[in-house]
Amino acid sequence: MIHQYQLNGYNIVLDTYSGSVHVVDDLAYKIIELYEHTSPEEILTLMLEQHEHDSGITERDIRETIAAIEELKDTGQLFTEDPYENLSMDLRNRKTYVKALCLNVAHTCNLSCDYCFASQGKYNGDRAIMSYEVGERAIDYLLENSGHHRNLDIDFFGGEPLMAWKVVKQIVAYARSKEKEYKKKFRFTFTTNGMLLNDEVTEFLNKEIYNVVLSLDGRKEIHDRLRTTVNGKGSYDHIVPKFQEFVRKRGDQEYYVRGTYTRNNVDFTNDIFHIADLGFDKLSMEPVICDPREPYALTEKDLPEIYNQYEILAKEMIYRGEQGEGFTFYHYMLDLSEGPCIQKRITGCGSGTEYLAVTPWGELFPCHQFVGDEAYSMGNIWDGITRSELQCQFKESNCYSKPECKDCWAKLYCSGGCPANALHATGSINGIYDFSCDVFRKRVECSMMVKVAESIRVMENE
Repeated sequence: MIHQYQLNGYNIVLDTYSGSVHVVDDLAYKIIELYEHTSPEEILTLMLEQHEHDSGITERDIRETIAAIEELKDTGQLFTEDPYENLSMDLRNRKTYVKALCLNVAHTCNLSCDYCFASQGKYNGDRAIMSYEVGERAIDYLLENSGHHRNLDIDFFGGEPLMAWKVVKQIVAYARSKEKEYKKKFRFTFTTNGMLLNDEVTEFLNKEIYNVVLSLDGRKEIHDRLRTTVNGKGSYDHIVPKFQEFVRKRGDQEYYVRGTYTRNNVDFTNDIFHIADLGFDKLSMEPVICDPREPYALTEKDLPEIYNQYEILAKEMIYRGEQGEGFTFYHYMLDLSEGPCIQKRITGCGSGTEYLAVTPWGELFPCHQFVGDEAYSMGNIWDGITRSELQCQFKESNCYSKPECKDCWAKLYCSGGCPANALHATGSINGIYDFSCDVFRKRVECSMMVKVAESIRVMENE
């Protein structure tokens, strides 16, 4: 399967199954477009007719281009067949082990964000803080069910996990105490709105936490519109200085400033650039996922401008990189040389199988976005998975199990999409959320273009 597109002056050709990305001239671009359904002699005739007034294109040029394309095909870099469909069937039957837990340590929050999928941290239930006993048992559950996985991940999530600060520290200490015994290594991540950041918290996070996600939507007027305190006051002025100080002390360790864009700021690149200009260089910005009846919900009518914004972002990233002022954008972090293994590219995030969410009461869900939906309660950390049939649904869901993905060139980059988004949009984890697919494909195109530009710049400077 081939995907061709033109962006920022580049003719880009992706071969889906080999992952090869080619930057070609106009002649090759046209011939590749014709190649699968047109004979070489017909291509020659068509190209000569199209270029009869272009003395720079000769019959020899056309024949040499066709030969080069055929060589790329013979070496498995263009028009490759799909070798993975049978593998997807094997993956459905595989035995899976838990590799990561999302610990919802706080079902409460000190902000009241309008678009919060977790209903201001309560997940449509009671407010709660995870006890140390539940946290300890969650660590034991992960150790007991991790199988061959040596590196284990723990995400501290909420609500606002800093409202459960004492138990977070206790859980980290307990997990560390078990590493040598089980020959495992824990890696922690932490998502915070920053309201309770202080020197003690910063020192601990910078010592123990692999990646910290800081929530900031961008410009003050955008951020304060939906991310308010329980008293209705904006949080921008309170958190930005805290985030700046935190990142300064964090040095070269991993972090992300993560925002959400809505219909209120479809021009979200202005928010990304604002965050970058505040001194942050690791950024993420996600489209809001919410009830389509909400006034800030994104719709298909917004897609043309969203596409435009991603192109603006890509071009600005190239420009700033050339000026030595570059920044990382999470969704443009595409490794064209290696990347995830093919099993991961087919099955995705592992929700419901390798990745589970734990509530303050020890209940297990496929991921944090399913928490509170009792139809997707899978068991608990004492009894384990008690609904194996539900886990099988997640194991069987991948980019080959969904008919809509069959002819999609991006399926090995999205793995069939987010099951939670699919459920909320279609009522089934095996459904397809078309809006999300459209946005994802555009991001992949832009990220490939950025990588192409960076590679060309490196080659030119060698």
